Amino acid sequence: MKIIQKALAFVGLLSLCGLFIFALQDAPTDENFETKLINDYNVYALQVPDNLNFAGEPMPLENPDILERMDRELLVNTYWQSNGLLMFKRAKKYFPIIEPILAKHGVPDDFKYLAVIESGLTNAVSPAGARGVWQIMPATGRENGLEVNKNVDERYNLEKATEVACKYLIRAKEQLGSWTLAAAAYNAGNAGVSRRLREQDVTGYYDLLLGEETGRYLFRIVALKEILSNPKNYGFNFREKDLYTNVPTYKIEVDTAVTDFTKFAQRFGINYKVLKLHNPWLREPHLNNKSRKQYYLEIPKEGYYN
Repeated sequence: MKIIQKALAFVGLLSLCGLFIFALQDAPTDENFETKLINDYNVYALQVPDNLNFAGEPMPLENPDILERMDRELLVNTYWQSNGLLMFKRAKKYFPIIEPILAKHGVPDDFKYLAVIESGLTNAVSPAGARGVWQIMPATGRENGLEVNKNVDERYNLEKATEVACKYLIRAKEQLGSWTLAAAAYNAGNAGVSRRLREQDVTGYYDLLLGEETGRYLFRIVALKEILSNPKNYGFNFREKDLYTNVPTYKIEVDTAVTDFTKFAQRFGINYKVLKLHNPWLREPHLNNKSRKQYYLEIPKEGYYN
């Protein structure tokens, strides 16, 4: 009986293997991909590029500690494939909004990758109270002119939040002396980075002994910069049409209270959900606006949600 059971199990295993091989041979293919979408999966060690930098400041990869830390972040972010593909998709949608604001303020373009590691280019919410793509704290937002309350929270306005991030980074660069340290200060605060520099009697980020999060911060930024700039080198395959794009919008001015955003949205041929998608800084289904402040709402052009 045992012999028969073993024989039947062996036949079943062969059948299963045959089905698996058949599935691989007949895996769906895409018209623009040369290889099949389902293929054998291999994991490779990565070569850390020789000339990595952040905002033009070179990374001292001749230092074995720096090399190992950079290697870690390249590996982690390369082999977290689902997250990586989402970053490519979202970058196509949001980088065109962020890039010109950075350029206007003279902030290096590399800082757009700081937004990637801060929030994954989403309106993230942190346990500490930071909000939005740039993860701005309430006090920082208010100090830099953003309205932050239960009714309106402009930290969720990507254009205005990017302006605030630029102001913060410029001040940090002036105080600390380098863009690398300014980036670290975005995570740990100007005072925290300044104190560590004094205590350890060093002048640069790569010489500092820091906590886990801030210690990985620059390496994560540079890793995302490298991967997003060179997708093929890290095994990411996609077509332009796979990436997300912005829905064209136009702005309308509102300088009064709005009692019902559901009815308000219907006037423009959209629903409340679509209005909120394009104006996430509106936090309630109405606008108080007792001061008659001027707000500008993004309204999608006709035909994109029908």
